[in-house]
Amino acid sequence: MEEKFNYEEFERASIERLKKGEALLGQDGILTPLLKQFLEKAMEGEIDHHLDESERSKGNRRNGKRKKQVKTCSGQFELETPRDRQSSFSPEIVKKREVFLGADLEHKIIRLYARGMSYEDIKSHLSEIYDLDISHGKISGITDKVLPELEAWRNRPLDALYAILYLDAIHFKVREEGRVKSKALYNVMGIRTDGHKDLLGLYIGESEGAKFWLSVLTDLQNRGVEDVLIACIDNLSGFSEAIESIFPKTRVQLCIVHQIRNSLRYVLHDDQKAVVKDLKLVYQAPNLEQAENKLLELEENWGEKYPVVIRSWTKNWDRLSTYFDFPQVIRKAIYTNNPIESYHRQIRQHTKNKGVFPSDKAVLKLVYLLSQNIMKKWTMPMQKWALVVQQLAIIFEDRLTNHLRL
Repeated sequence: MEEKFNYEEFERASIERLKKGEALLGQDGILTPLLKQFLEKAMEGEIDHHLDESERSKGNRRNGKRKKQVKTCSGQFELETPRDRQSSFSPEIVKKREVFLGADLEHKIIRLYARGMSYEDIKSHLSEIYDLDISHGKISGITDKVLPELEAWRNRPLDALYAILYLDAIHFKVREEGRVKSKALYNVMGIRTDGHKDLLGLYIGESEGAKFWLSVLTDLQNRGVEDVLIACIDNLSGFSEAIESIFPKTRVQLCIVHQIRNSLRYVLHDDQKAVVKDLKLVYQAPNLEQAENKLLELEENWGEKYPVVIRSWTKNWDRLSTYFDFPQVIRKAIYTNNPIESYHRQIRQHTKNKGVFPSDKAVLKLVYLLSQNIMKKWTMPMQKWALVVQQLAIIFEDRLTNHLRL
């Protein structure tokens, strides 16, 4: 006959042991007997429910018990699980082959992965802290559970209008068909009409190109974006035309910082400080007329020595100078791609030691999780947004005011 559990005696003994500083859980923990009995009683109820009349009519009966060691965050203990003759019983409270009684174990693994930890780092952490031996495949399977969430997020409806879009790509090494390739992860950050940042999408493809950006913009349109006031991009060939083919009213601003970086690639080291000083006179000019005068002076000073640099500035000047059409407070928000560059720096902090990713899926999965953590900090609107949005409303009239979140 099974011995009845004496709760009053257990309570008295537990209080005494707790006073002595003994652990609550673990092999000899204070609460382990109660947890053990609760789980075993629950599984007894589950097998009774399983062995209903239908099961018994098929000859299925109880078939003793199986012992296994189960672990918690605080230790381990032995658990007896009931069995049936036909092995069709599968308990829910402690599943078959489940050896860790931590409902949040999967969440722990996903949180560790979202911090940029490798599978090996996660495996070592779980082994050291919880004495668990989990394979890379198991960890991968657990992190894969975010994929449906990722796809739902990537396909969610978007706002009809965004005041500003920042578009840029970040590159990763990915193994594909036995070869290591450089892949571009295309990112789109939008400034909503309330001034808050939002990451609109993640798209992975081959090396960065305008053709793929066209497919990204088409996806944004299909998800509900009808209009974009200003788009800030780098000087990728065909990129501006791709934007204007989908959103024809959008003003395109080429990133000044990208343009300077590209220019300095063709300037001797000894001349770079002087060239940058002259470039500042161009892009920091108070208005378009003075900027164009300084651009002419730049050509006079450096055109003969660095014709490629000057040609790039003059050829792209229409879109490099877009920000001069706006008041100073808007200029600061659009003359560079700094907001998305800052986001990329945070992603790099957690991926710089990753080396080669095993697949495109692995890149998307990790960057998505990292992005969710980053976006939690985007709680404030863009600096001086109250002033920015009023000026945008005057410049763009009904295009913006019809969509304001008031």
